[in-house]
Amino acid sequence: MRAALYLRVSTEDQAREGFSLDAQRKRLSAYCKARGWEVAGVYVDEGHSGRSTRRPQYQRMLEERGDWDLILVLKMDRIHRNSMNFTLMMNSLRAWGKEFNSMQESFDTTTAMGRFVMDIMQRIAQLESEQIGERVRVGMDRKARHGKGMLGCGHPYGYDVTPEGLVVNEEEADVVRSIYRLRSEGRSLQAIADHLNSLGIRAKKGGPWRRQTVSRILKNPLYCGCLRWADVLRVDHLPPIINRDDFSRLQGISGISIPEADVDA
Repeated sequence: MRAALYLRVSTEDQAREGFSLDAQRKRLSAYCKARGWEVAGVYVDEGHSGRSTRRPQYQRMLEERGDWDLILVLKMDRIHRNSMNFTLMMNSLRAWGKEFNSMQESFDTTTAMGRFVMDIMQRIAQLESEQIGERVRVGMDRKARHGKGMLGCGHPYGYDVTPEGLVVNEEEADVVRSIYRLRSEGRSLQAIADHLNSLGIRAKKGGPWRRQTVSRILKNPLYCGCLRWADVLRVDHLPPIINRDDFSRLQGISGISIPEADVDA
């Protein structure tokens, strides 16, 4: 069995006994010798947090997976302090036919018990992820129905984001009005995108216009001063670019309609 030894120490770990890089290396090397494993590589990340995967030696180790059969760490928090990142790593290792061993926790996927424990940990991580998602959805739904402010609309074309909220970008707003006018004249989504590209007008991030981009602008009630989250449509104090009546009238073409009560609010 070829083992990749992964060592990590963050700034706060420097003074903790047993977590120095030298101590980790000695203990892992001795463990490999006792198990009859070959040390295929040693990967050391010094001064990096275990909460992030953006660690140069960690990434290099994964890239060089053809050189080893399992990853060996002194303790599980040496490789990850985030359960979701750990689960993603374990899924990758399983797909690659690789194993994982944590010396102190006796977590060893080369054994049946180790694989069982891994499955339990993955289920716990999945539960944690789903619970976070549920809390976010409940919070956003409450904000959409009863709160104020933005609902995660990103940086929409036609507006600039400021500390005070969205303000109309007049140059882009003229393009938005042109899109609605061309659509009301019966132009197809692709024809509108082609027209904008022929004029040298770029989309928000500098790329070319596509029919999907045009469609999103036509369907987004933000442009008539409304905010939408899931099935909640809220009339808000946003600076509109398109008249609500014009927006509502066009939805017979672009596929979305505003409830009458909201249009008249």
